[in-house]
Amino acid sequence: MKKLFISLLAAASFTVAMAQESPKEEDFFKILKVTAPEGTLLEVGGLTTLPDGSVGVATRRGDVWIIENPTSRKPFFRKFASGLHEILGLTYKDGALFCAQRGELTKLIDSDKNGKADIFETVYAWPLSGHYHEYSFGPKIAPDGKFFVTGNVAFGDEEWWRGESRVPWRGWTMKIGEDGTMQPWATGMRSPCGLGIYEGELFYSDNQGEWMGSGGIFHVKNGSFTGHPAGLRWTGMANSPVKLTTEQFVAKIDERRRRDENGRAIKPENVVNETPTLLYGLKDMFPSVDVQTPAVWLPHGILGISNSEILQIPDGAFGPFSGQLLVGDQGMSKISRVFMEKVNGEYQGGAIEFRNGFRSGVLRMAFAKDGSLFVGETNRGWGSAGEANDGLQRVAWNGAMPFEMRTVKAMPDGFEIEFTKPVDRKSAEDLASYRVESFLYKYHAVYGSPTINKEALPLKGVKVSADGMKARLIVGDMRKFYIHQLTLDGVRGVEGSYSLVHPIAYYTLNNIPTGEKLAMSEVSTKNSAAVPATAPAAPAATDKKAMPAKGAKTTTGAKPKLVEGQAVTMAKAPTYDQVKGLLTRHTCSACHQANKRQVGPAFADVAKRKYTNDQIVDLIYNPKPQHWPEYATEMPPMPQVPKNDALKIAAWINSLSASSGSESPGAPKP
Repeated sequence: MKKLFISLLAAASFTVAMAQESPKEEDFFKILKVTAPEGTLLEVGGLTTLPDGSVGVATRRGDVWIIENPTSRKPFFRKFASGLHEILGLTYKDGALFCAQRGELTKLIDSDKNGKADIFETVYAWPLSGHYHEYSFGPKIAPDGKFFVTGNVAFGDEEWWRGESRVPWRGWTMKIGEDGTMQPWATGMRSPCGLGIYEGELFYSDNQGEWMGSGGIFHVKNGSFTGHPAGLRWTGMANSPVKLTTEQFVAKIDERRRRDENGRAIKPENVVNETPTLLYGLKDMFPSVDVQTPAVWLPHGILGISNSEILQIPDGAFGPFSGQLLVGDQGMSKISRVFMEKVNGEYQGGAIEFRNGFRSGVLRMAFAKDGSLFVGETNRGWGSAGEANDGLQRVAWNGAMPFEMRTVKAMPDGFEIEFTKPVDRKSAEDLASYRVESFLYKYHAVYGSPTINKEALPLKGVKVSADGMKARLIVGDMRKFYIHQLTLDGVRGVEGSYSLVHPIAYYTLNNIPTGEKLAMSEVSTKNSAAVPATAPAAPAATDKKAMPAKGAKTTTGAKPKLVEGQAVTMAKAPTYDQVKGLLTRHTCSACHQANKRQVGPAFADVAKRKYTNDQIVDLIYNPKPQHWPEYATEMPPMPQVPKNDALKIAAWINSLSASSGSESPGAPKP
């Protein structure tokens, strides 16, 4: 009897172990608190690691701190400087700190070695119009020792939605020497918050907005144009390396400047049924101009809404991801991981989620001497998923190997995926474990863009390497310049039959490489989800009149069609705990909170409008920003949210109006 009991207990333990949930990102990369002195407000605008291991921290309020023993339980904070103007970047060079204030690149020197700056030297000053949005970012040190700095555009007065370069060099990257010389480097930037050096080349991250359908990482070559036209105003100046003029641009691209019968400017809105201009189309329109499309798109609302710092992972840090890039996001309080390759001389690559859950908006990052990552945060005036107004945290890898896609590389006939741990061959050789879709964004004067031209691509075969560390997919209908979404939700690891920590990667295919293609005799064509040829066709889920013709390309800018007569009410509204994951996954929480105004209105305020569930679903797919004129940042269309998820979110929002004090049970208090 005792042996039987032990056997049953062992079997039960084994069953529990087999049924346990797959590990998540927090099981490998821990977010640690950095203890700051009481009363210290760290709205971090700049971070840099000093040669002795100390960390320099600059704040938007104009202070510079030096943190000694920064990774210890009791780090020591020393104020190095104060009284500067909104610092949004910090770096160390040759015994001095350099920071980008709003109107200048400044050198901070401690000449008497007492631990405080006593010399504040203007390296180079640039013009300002005084507009609030004229932020300046940087510096980053170029391989030749000079500094790169970028400048935000301002916005119009009557046309408050339109980016303007009111003074030189707004919307530009500048290269500045320590001797005070300045070389305009490139233009086309809208809100170039993140700069980074990779393989000796400059890259920057931009934010979604007008002319920027989504965020992305751009290779910034001397004389290049990255898409936003405001900075073209200054290309006639003698030292401009960009020769495209505003007049040449407007002659071929409609800026959508319209006025009503009273002579008032009309704000451009998304046109659903149109043949849109695409950013890569500018390469043909202006063949003599070095038009740079993103090396890697960062899909809006998925891998960020306000992309920030670009930082390479040093050798020996973060295990299998050494040498790759991290990209912060201020609005979604998260970090993504990017891997790039050169194909036909141009950079391209993929992006994947890395770590969520920071206390405020991620703006700056710097690696400590021990290989952990300092993360500087702020959200004042900008809003973020993390509710705190400021923050300094640290990410440490615990040494355990996560089951992830390490890289995705383009192949002549598809993609090769490299894993961090061996895959289970049965799942990895089944085409049903994979999905590949491609899509893109519009290039227009409207704020942001819906995803358009979305297509599911045919999978023809898969070859798994002998060691189980790679899977090569044969993919049909790949499209140059498009984002290719690879979803591997069916692939399992050998260990524990775990699913991938992050099963989706977004690869930007700027060039399709040449080379040898796989023979069909080499690959598995098994597809456990395939419908047998003799099986009757499944009934259509939507009205056949609404379906595109066979072979036609679809545009998903239009809102999904609601089926007439479909029930949209729910027997019982879901709780906050039941929708919390959906709010995070679909980035609702990046702009909205339950009971507090953020980038957008509180969900409780939406509930007060007394919309029906299906009306809220309709507004998710086709927002009406004119109904909320007090919010400057418009909500973009979100057609990628599945109908069932949208209905659950809508039902939960409407439940807020019935809760006491317009609060949802279990929702976090403001």
